[in-house]
Amino acid sequence: MVTKDDLQTFIDRLDGGSVESREVEPGLWIVKSQQGAEVVITYSPPVAILRLRVMEPPAAADKRGGLFRQLLELNARDLVHGSYGLEGEHVVLTDTLELANLDYSEFEASFDSLTLALSSHLSALAPYRER
Repeated sequence: MVTKDDLQTFIDRLDGGSVESREVEPGLWIVKSQQGAEVVITYSPPVAILRLRVMEPPAAADKRGGLFRQLLELNARDLVHGSYGLEGEHVVLTDTLELANLDYSEFEASFDSLTLALSSHLSALAPYRER
């Protein structure tokens, strides 16, 4: 099983070691991708959780409905790792990885998939941004 120290090593290797990361508390890191996205990585055995805050949903019900439909469509057709969801009053992009057999390639693929999804979906989500 991947340990907390192993996960730290995986984080340090991302993008050839060029990502900015900091452990804000034991087992909780904020990692800034080269595109500027901040991914929160949590070591929570038996899983590691990667979470990226995307936006706040619009206040108007019709726009919220449109956004939620758009997110479900993106989940179904574009995402290999993770999915969009709601966490409180924020749209988040989340992936959960089992630590039992996790290797660096799988971890890197998840991180890259989340950050790439965000950058490629920004234009589709822009009409729903209010702030």
